[in-house]
Amino acid sequence: MNSFAYLATGQMIALMQGFSKIKVLTHGQETIPQGSIIFVVNHFTRIETLLLPYHIYAHTHVPVWSLADHSFFEGPMRGFLEIIGAVSTKNPDRDRLIVKSLLTGEANWIIFPEGQMVKDKEAVSGPSFYGLHRGGRRPAHTGAANLALRTEFYRKRLNYLLTENPAEAERLMNMFQIENMMPILTETTSIVPINLTYYPLRARENVFSRLVNHFADNISDRLREELLTEGTMFFEGVDIDIRFGQAIPVAESLTSSRIERDMFSLRQINFDDLLPSLPVMRQEATALMHRFMAEIYSMTTVNHDHLFTSLLKALPFNKISEDDFRRRVFLLTDLVPDKTLVFCHQSLEIGQVALLTDDRYHKYRDFLALAKETGVAWNEEGFLIRNSTKFSAGREFNRIRIENPLGVAANEVQPLSALKRHVLWMAWLPEMLVRHQVADVLLRQAAEQFEADYLRFSHPEESKERAVGAPFLLKGSSRRLGVVLVHGFLAAPREMLELATYLHGKGYWVYCLRLRGHGTSPEDLATRNGSDWIESVDIGYALMSSICKRVVVGGFSLGGGLALDCAARITRLAGVFAVSPPFRLQEISTGFTSAVKTWNRVMDTIHCHGAAKEYFEIVPERPQINYSDVPVAALSALEHFMKDLEARLADVKVPVLVAQGQGDPQVDPEMTALMFNQIASGEKKYLSFDFSRHGILAGEGSENVHAAIAAFIDKL
Repeated sequence: MNSFAYLATGQMIALMQGFSKIKVLTHGQETIPQGSIIFVVNHFTRIETLLLPYHIYAHTHVPVWSLADHSFFEGPMRGFLEIIGAVSTKNPDRDRLIVKSLLTGEANWIIFPEGQMVKDKEAVSGPSFYGLHRGGRRPAHTGAANLALRTEFYRKRLNYLLTENPAEAERLMNMFQIENMMPILTETTSIVPINLTYYPLRARENVFSRLVNHFADNISDRLREELLTEGTMFFEGVDIDIRFGQAIPVAESLTSSRIERDMFSLRQINFDDLLPSLPVMRQEATALMHRFMAEIYSMTTVNHDHLFTSLLKALPFNKISEDDFRRRVFLLTDLVPDKTLVFCHQSLEIGQVALLTDDRYHKYRDFLALAKETGVAWNEEGFLIRNSTKFSAGREFNRIRIENPLGVAANEVQPLSALKRHVLWMAWLPEMLVRHQVADVLLRQAAEQFEADYLRFSHPEESKERAVGAPFLLKGSSRRLGVVLVHGFLAAPREMLELATYLHGKGYWVYCLRLRGHGTSPEDLATRNGSDWIESVDIGYALMSSICKRVVVGGFSLGGGLALDCAARITRLAGVFAVSPPFRLQEISTGFTSAVKTWNRVMDTIHCHGAAKEYFEIVPERPQINYSDVPVAALSALEHFMKDLEARLADVKVPVLVAQGQGDPQVDPEMTALMFNQIASGEKKYLSFDFSRHGILAGEGSENVHAAIAAFIDKL
């Protein structure tokens, strides 16, 4: 191995990774021990053969070479693989080279015990780890365990012979080309399991595969398939989670008396001699293989594809409502971030309510597109139809990597017994109970979110009582239709109490949600933006849609704008109403905010941070509810949100009611009327009320606004 070439190649791989859309996240690297290490890794494609040595070296600063399947050395790949320290499985000197380099500390090693295959984990039962190969079962390879045991065997033997038989010790040192005994005396041998999880798994024609098809002759089918997967990952992007498990010390597997008799024998033992203890060594190697394979499979980083496909596979029937299916997956996402259950992809660490609303992060859409493309499932008139034959056992998993990556994702969940039980339970849960559980989860999440924000940001001189800011649900007499109410900027759920009570009196279910940053303190609001508020509205809609058959969303001021945004994104709404939506502000003007932001930039440039203006004071209409300090950042976020909303009013197709006070001192009524005309709904109504205040949902004459809103909802 040319060390300069190795390091230079590592830099090239780093450059390639930076150029591509591959994103690598490592976990548990702090547990990698000192000493001689064989890293055992699950195998999916060639990418890990190239990237893993670079990333492991970055953490250990010890060169790491890899044992790769002989088919990888076809064509132009051979020279490159040899430069980065890959050795073919058909190299006749491979075992001696591995043991020698481990003993001397020259390099650690990466070995893929699964060989070429993605193992059929459906066949994993107790201590058995099998793959499907030419119609039969074949266990994962024990080669890594054997090599680790042989390395530690010779380490202990050399330590013993140095004093008991120096001549034999010198012969072994010459055989392994050992010049420095210090690593032999001070280090130990370990096996470190590594799990690689890719997300998303996609394979299609790409630049790599097209170039190879054009210029390369006689390329193997396997290499062509690999390039489909690798090229897609390289150019379209993939997250690779590299997770290091706890090191397994090998010495504890060499305590058998039969092994010790050979290990401490004074006679000459050559590297390839058949020792009397060989059967016991094989048993220990098999036990080690079972142990590290179980660890590898248990460290799978669960992502959305795992949840979608494992649930689809577990369903008792081949047809399910898409809304029901997405609710069940949402409930699974509420379980998996608990690290005692499984490890999670970072996309599962944040709120998942979009699965129940507009799927704006495209998790379900991307799953469905791939399911259709590969024939796993398709949708018809709001139902998801499963092709159960795509999940049958006995298929060749080398082909499935390309033809059915969702089958691979479902396969990866099989060893995760705790998650598998939850998936099975969720698959069989009656739909009504699913709805109840979704509502309970969302109510809990909203309450926990408020409590956490209140504890973090509340201030004795600024914050109101908890009851002012807490979201609340009023139970109705019928589940036919429910109403979600969204309060305004600087306010809190208590602002909507009068309207909520009025609508509840008419028998409707009513939920008054809390927008993030509100009901706590201005310091909290200064950290929020439009995406936070949209998430808050989505929680309210998802909650009410799990309780009632149809949902109306309405709001006041900023809440009215958010309600219209909800209607533009979610076509299933029964209707939407907006009271005094702030398309153009008057008293707190855009010009004022821009001037403040310009002033802040100037102060920042000349390093006068203390002179920057982050808040300004107002006199609120309802001081018992509203903030009196306005964060400049939050006001800017409001203006950006409303500006972006204008272009999407044409997407609002559901019935609409807009109500506006004619003498509103904060919102320009003319702009509200103008924006109303941009709404595309064929069933819309604009009501103008003769009020000279902004807050027309409370105070004198507000009952007329309540009645108009109730009449609009009654018609729905």
